[in-house]
Amino acid sequence: MTGDAIRIEGLRKTYAGGKEALKGIDLAIPTGSIFGLLGPNGAGKSTLINILAGLVLKTSGHVTIWGWDQDRNPRQSRASIGVMPQELNLDPFFSPRDALEVQAGLYGVPKNRRRSDEILEMVGLTDKADAYARTLSGGMRRRLLLGKALVHHPHILVLDEPTAGVDIELRQMLWSNVRKLNRERGMTIILTTHYLEEAEEMCDEIAIINQGAVVARDSTRNLLGQLDAKTMVIEPVSAPETLPQGPGITIERRDGGLIALSYHASQTTAEDVLELVRGAGIRIRDVRTEQADLEDVFLELTRSRPAA
Repeated sequence: MTGDAIRIEGLRKTYAGGKEALKGIDLAIPTGSIFGLLGPNGAGKSTLINILAGLVLKTSGHVTIWGWDQDRNPRQSRASIGVMPQELNLDPFFSPRDALEVQAGLYGVPKNRRRSDEILEMVGLTDKADAYARTLSGGMRRRLLLGKALVHHPHILVLDEPTAGVDIELRQMLWSNVRKLNRERGMTIILTTHYLEEAEEMCDEIAIINQGAVVARDSTRNLLGQLDAKTMVIEPVSAPETLPQGPGITIERRDGGLIALSYHASQTTAEDVLELVRGAGIRIRDVRTEQADLEDVFLELTRSRPAA
């Protein structure tokens, strides 16, 4: 499929009691992308995901999943998407193999098209295939949730905080599998995460939701470019008694005798900063620059651009 894997237009959700969780979301997620969906707690991410999964009814708006209108073709749209939830909800008396088989049956996958053992191998649970789910560690249960999301061969995989509270080894395994699914099967991946460095490394594009509305949507690279704040960190040959002052430049001392000079690249050049340092008689032993990361962008957008 070409074009957009998911199209969302004017999506609104108001819960009983009047809480407006989504305020007219418009969002298109390209086919084959790894798309980040970020926002602070209570921003509306979970409501949006649950609407896509068919678990929550929208108040108004239009949702198309893999070309299927969610209202006109609910079964086909749900079959096109797999969701790995954040909550570790599993039947404690089912083995991983049983859990995958039951999940496949719920989606109407014929027995000759089920790939339970293949999925168990992919998520690293082959040796636990017949163990009770209640004996699995938290990390193993999260692997099983990923497996359950894949049993019906979805075109789109939604990962809701998939690495929250897991160890580094499991996190690397999960991301290795995600990259493989995206690269080899062309699967569209939608990711929500609190680990912003994870989104920065993994995602092609990112949408930031705040107070039920999309406040930013762009490629990861362009979002990072929205903040032109830079910091030049100087290691002087000897510590100066006083720090220089210059228009548009904020200067502070750091541990180890370092001097940090923060400025906006659109207003001040790196040469201006260096001239200020040299003009103050400071000899430079070493220098490096720091640029804004996704966390800076996220904080700036959610702080200064609240939804109306």
